[in-house]
Amino acid sequence: MNEILTYFPDLTEKQIEQFSQLKGLYFEWNEKINVISRKDIDELYIKHILHSLAIAKVMKFKAGSEVLDVGTGGGFPGIPLAILFPEVQFHLVDSIQKKILVVSEVSHALKLENVKAETARVENLKLKYDFIISRAVTQMPKFVGWVRNKIKKNHINPFSNGILYLKGGDLSEELKEFKTADVFPISDYFKEEFFETKKVVYLPL
Repeated sequence: MNEILTYFPDLTEKQIEQFSQLKGLYFEWNEKINVISRKDIDELYIKHILHSLAIAKVMKFKAGSEVLDVGTGGGFPGIPLAILFPEVQFHLVDSIQKKILVVSEVSHALKLENVKAETARVENLKLKYDFIISRAVTQMPKFVGWVRNKIKKNHINPFSNGILYLKGGDLSEELKEFKTADVFPISDYFKEEFFETKKVVYLPL
């Protein structure tokens, strides 16, 4: 939890309480439904929560924005961002029902009124969003194919609408067809060794 406060010192009392609750909630649910690997659960705040919040260092979502989290798994990056941006609507989807059960229960326990969790494949969604976020669910060309027609035309945020993607390693091959992509090294924002090769990829659509 200290890492969150170090990098996000302006949290409200409510947000601090919500972030503090995450550890207990995920430990409890992970015993029932394994949504986070056993070795990672002990480093929840760095490897999952802080990693998710790297998107917030690149993009401060405006109130009223609508964000889709594709392949959210146990709720990352959507739930930490929903705590940080209470006036932004987050739609968290995953094709695996038991993962969405965890997302729903965690959101309910935190009283997050800005989160909708749904078992769905992104290709079947009919709504459009300001931004689509995800954490390395597939290669970027395939991901863009899934979500290209899910982006709203009108922009209300500092960046044009598009994708904000958490990815690691050498992305030159994966992004070579996307000339407008911007890559933000997370090590520019967070000093922990875990983030040395991690990036936020922004792709306007």
